Amino acid sequence: MNEDSLMHPPEFVIKPRSHTVWEKQCVRLHCTVSGWPDPRVVWYKNNVAIDPLANPGKYKLEGKYSVHSLEINRCDFDDTAQYRVSAMNSKGELSAFASIVVKRFKGEVDESLPAPRHGPVSEYGINFQTHIVDKFGVSFGREGETMSLGCTVIIYPALHRYQPEIEWYRDDVLLSPSKWNHMHWSGDRATLTLTHLNKEDEGLYTLRVTTKSGYETYSAYVFVRDADAEVEGAPGAPLDVRCLDANKDYIIVTWKQPAVDGGNSILGYFVDRCEVGTTHWIQCNDTPVKFSRFPVTGLVEGRSYTFRVRAVNKSGMSHPSRVSEPVAAMDPADRARMRGTSAPWTGQIIVTEEEPAEGIVPGRPLELQVTEATKNYVVLSWKPPGDKGLEGVMYYVEKCVSGTDSWQRVNTEIPVKSPRFALFDLAEGKSYSFRVRCCNSAGVGEPSDPTEATTVGDKLDIPSAPGKVIPTRNTDTSVVVSWEASREAKELVGYYIEGTVVGSNVWEPCNNKPVNATRFICHGLMTGETCVFRVRAVNAAGLSQFSQESEPVEVKAAIASPAPPYGITVLECVRDSMVLAWKQPTFIGGADITGYFVDYREVIDGVPGKWHEANVKAISERAYRVCDLKENRKYQFQVRAANMAGVGIPSLPSDTFLCEEWTIAVPGPPHDLQIREVRSDSLVLLWKPPVYQGRDPVNGFYVDIKEADAPEEAWRGVNNKAVEKTYLKIKNLKEAESYVFRVRAQNKAGVGKTSDVTEPVPAVTKPGTKEIVVDVDDDGVISLNFECCDMTPDSKFVWSKNYEEMTDSSRLTLETKGNKSKAVFKTPGEEDIGIYSCLVTHTDGASSSYTLSEEELKRLLEISHDHKFPIIPLKSELAVELLEKGRVRFWLQADKMSANSKVDYVFNDNVLSQGEKYKMNFDRNTGVIEMIMESLTPADEGTFTFQLQDGKATNQSSLVLIGDVFKQLQKESEFQRKEWFRKQGPHFIEYLGYEVTPECCVVLKCKVGNVKKETSAVWYKDGREIKADEHLGFTEGVLKLEIAQRDSPADTADCADSQTWRRLKISKKDSGVYEVVLKDDRGKDTSTLNLTDQGFKDLMNEVFSFIANSSTPLKITSTEEGIRLYTFVSYYNDLLQVTWHYKDSAIAFSDRIKSGVVGEQLWLQISQPTEKDMGKYAIEFNDGKGGLRRTVELSGQAFDDAFAEFQRLKAAAIAERNRARVAGGLPDVVTIQEGKALNLTCNISGDPVPEVTWLKNDREITSDDHCILKFESGKFASFTITGVNTSDSGKYSILVKNKYGTESGDFTVSVFIPDEAGGKKK
Repeated sequence: MNEDSLMHPPEFVIKPRSHTVWEKQCVRLHCTVSGWPDPRVVWYKNNVAIDPLANPGKYKLEGKYSVHSLEINRCDFDDTAQYRVSAMNSKGELSAFASIVVKRFKGEVDESLPAPRHGPVSEYGINFQTHIVDKFGVSFGREGETMSLGCTVIIYPALHRYQPEIEWYRDDVLLSPSKWNHMHWSGDRATLTLTHLNKEDEGLYTLRVTTKSGYETYSAYVFVRDADAEVEGAPGAPLDVRCLDANKDYIIVTWKQPAVDGGNSILGYFVDRCEVGTTHWIQCNDTPVKFSRFPVTGLVEGRSYTFRVRAVNKSGMSHPSRVSEPVAAMDPADRARMRGTSAPWTGQIIVTEEEPAEGIVPGRPLELQVTEATKNYVVLSWKPPGDKGLEGVMYYVEKCVSGTDSWQRVNTEIPVKSPRFALFDLAEGKSYSFRVRCCNSAGVGEPSDPTEATTVGDKLDIPSAPGKVIPTRNTDTSVVVSWEASREAKELVGYYIEGTVVGSNVWEPCNNKPVNATRFICHGLMTGETCVFRVRAVNAAGLSQFSQESEPVEVKAAIASPAPPYGITVLECVRDSMVLAWKQPTFIGGADITGYFVDYREVIDGVPGKWHEANVKAISERAYRVCDLKENRKYQFQVRAANMAGVGIPSLPSDTFLCEEWTIAVPGPPHDLQIREVRSDSLVLLWKPPVYQGRDPVNGFYVDIKEADAPEEAWRGVNNKAVEKTYLKIKNLKEAESYVFRVRAQNKAGVGKTSDVTEPVPAVTKPGTKEIVVDVDDDGVISLNFECCDMTPDSKFVWSKNYEEMTDSSRLTLETKGNKSKAVFKTPGEEDIGIYSCLVTHTDGASSSYTLSEEELKRLLEISHDHKFPIIPLKSELAVELLEKGRVRFWLQADKMSANSKVDYVFNDNVLSQGEKYKMNFDRNTGVIEMIMESLTPADEGTFTFQLQDGKATNQSSLVLIGDVFKQLQKESEFQRKEWFRKQGPHFIEYLGYEVTPECCVVLKCKVGNVKKETSAVWYKDGREIKADEHLGFTEGVLKLEIAQRDSPADTADCADSQTWRRLKISKKDSGVYEVVLKDDRGKDTSTLNLTDQGFKDLMNEVFSFIANSSTPLKITSTEEGIRLYTFVSYYNDLLQVTWHYKDSAIAFSDRIKSGVVGEQLWLQISQPTEKDMGKYAIEFNDGKGGLRRTVELSGQAFDDAFAEFQRLKAAAIAERNRARVAGGLPDVVTIQEGKALNLTCNISGDPVPEVTWLKNDREITSDDHCILKFESGKFASFTITGVNTSDSGKYSILVKNKYGTESGDFTVSVFIPDEAGGKKK
């Protein structure tokens, strides 16, 4: 029996929802009603039935498939009301309610908001169409951050000279550019930048784009969270600081309490002020005030101030609030006059007064009253006396405790200027009366009438807690929270909402700025979480208690009827029927689509007729054959989608189609194109074959592709050869590029019509995308596994093979748990080869596929076999290594094995056992298995095998040791064994070698070990002992011997042995075989070094290399014979071979060009150089390796300088050889007896022959008979005195001179008389 045949009263499956809309917009209320008989539905506005005929065009009522709707066109303020829908049948009546609030942008009047004009614009003769795209979404920020909101605005047609009006609103209040709000319009994009977020910036932001044809709006909410507190547990900052009742020296500051108290109750607030133009903040109250209003006194008249507020609890102080707008301390009347003037603002406030009347005492103040009373302060206000022309009036305030007659002046020192005054430090609970006196220079006036007795205490009560809180599902990330308003709440500021995830007990604020309504959308929630909400009210007195917690609600999109399908096309047409296809709605309403309903109507001469139902029962496919049509008639179609919430609104009417039988030979269009497995470089396209086959069956398909924004000419084929299947994986896509696709079918007659084009698809791999993973478990069972991170409660896994849903369970078993699903193969075989895919419904296209090819199946079966019949994994195969003392170790390493595992050791098919020859070890934790043999004998040649078993898992590994491999291992083992025994006594760690020091010392050295005091070392050369070290006491273990010749003592600091003589040369005499023997009572060891023939040659080459590297760069000098090239080495050896080169050729030496060595200098002499000797010279040191060259360029300026120096030295040498000289023969002093003859002769040289001149006491003398002077043969000069006398005593000189120079010889003649005692000299 059909369930609907049972009679039952009406029931609302979906109730109408309340809406808030802008003026001039349209709104639609809809609901789904069930009941039998079908209920009669009536709509009411404020309990008055709605009659669409009474207001043509205003209301539109529809009811079909149990879905009923009320559409209100172009809403105005009168449409703000409560609407009720009533459903009634014979079993009863039921009503549901919804409210519509029509809002207008604040600050505008009727004239500034004309009704949108539709149709042509008189100014331009065109109709503008405005579209807002690329919209900003619900946004979350934190205090102090910068946030940008933007939308792209498309206006068609685009006129460059015409720009729309762009306006931004926050909570319906028009925003103006300021330091907090920056607005930008680029011509196609509107941007609002909030430069420094504060909680005042939280709210609903609306972009309004106005053109001559009307306006379009878009809105989204912005949430601002508190900045991190400087002190943990401190409250959030207050917000919305404003200044009220500003006067000459008095201002009331108000603010709103923060939503976050830091976990501790807020103790109060501190108010700070700052004079405009300075940066110095002054705290206005010494103790925190709990009331969110505070009177600030003591201001300087004419100056402007800004204010801020800080909250404090026991943990610490909050951040300061955003500063208030500047406000001037001045008389309100003066402020009103200034607002009325048209003079430009100069930044200076000028306070003017009327000309005072002299000597008049002011009268009584008027209308004194208590305007505000809290437990912290009382505020008085009054009006000045009505007298005019008085001098500037000030006031004294007096108080009196009720029940007494004692008046006490409050401001005794300074009278106040403003007709406002705040009294502090009053006793809470006491009653006071107040009065005021005026004063000026003429005196103090009479007091005003006293006020009624006022009791000090808070007059404003904290509001009561809000009523019942009802959460309602909204979207996947938001919940609508509604509550009952607080009762008897005075001066209500708004409400704060908090939410928590069930079980967490952590409450988070949903709004940081109080909301005035009793309904709020809480955004930023996690899909699938279950949340609870609570609300509290706030006014100036403080925050109320929290409401009761709401019922838990799951964060999930609300269910609604689906959007209309679209893209209606004809797949086949015969004489009396058509097959239609359409695309799934873009929004399915949060529930699976249960079916579709098709309507059709005939179109006659362009006029459509009445709609008729094509199907009464819903169809599940997106293709349907509409029958009972008339041939050659034209029809239009519309489609509705249905889900559990009801039937959605119909699609737009299709194009007009002619019902006539298709006779074309090619196939019709494929349909129902679907896109799966979208990745950054590929996707899979699925389609259904055409309904109309054409003359022959369809035998293949072609897929076309193009970029979404490319022109029609950009279509290109994906496959050159037709594919038979109805799916295709499209590869080589460009990441982030959007593509569209279409499909064509072919038969023998050709290629048919193209399908509808798909929606644009961006080639992007979505975050969290998973792929199908193949797995083989320990029992060898093969399964395909897929995981989805974006599942919803309604999501399901749908497995397909070759993209056809699997219904045969004989081959596979499907298992789903949570967000994971697996397809388990029962008996894998060739019939299971194919493409396996998995799609997750109710997600954003989560899908993946896995291709099980023949090769892949073979691989998986091998793995399955290994798991069924497992093999113990080996980390390393059987190997052999030598240990200390030449022992042989066979080993392998497996994975960690159980305690029940075992190993068999096999040699040549014979099982070995533990014994003296074989030592076995098996570490089950590390899996290391080893067998150790002390040595190898020829009988051990063969194959060694380790056989492993652990439960049902087995494995083995073998090592073959035969032939040369075995012999080499045996030889190495024996060598290692001998080495071990050698090292039991003194032995060489490093054998004898040599070292050439940078000073060219040749030192033999070796490193020894295991020595003691009794160990001796004896050195031998060619079998002859040359040195013995007894009782070695060295610690470094190094023996050294210097082998160079010793010629002369030298500084021994450069030598290794400080007791040796420094070598000057090393020669062939040092070649030989050197040996050192270590021995003690434990044994001996020998090391030999052959330094003969090639060994000595290699040594000398290393010495030569040090010499070559010590050589200085080749230099040029000049001598009297010619030019000399030379280099110095730090040490020269006679065995060193050098070659001189000229222009890269060896020089042939001659009498003119010679080479030689002087000390450590190597030189090349070029005698009598000419220009032919110019060029590149080099000296090459031969060290037996690559040698070393030093080069110098003797050409150009270098040659000219050297040649000039040579010429100078040569001329100087010639002059030195040929100049006049006195060669010798003259004594220094001649002592002679008077009367004797004196004859002196000297040799004279010089070319040309010198001129000779004799001098006595520096005066020239000539030859005479007494003094005979001769110069014979140009060589001999003689000086003769035949008989000397005392007058001949004196200094004599011979002066020789030629063109090359002059030289003199001096002697002294002393004549004595013999008869004088002692031989007196003259």
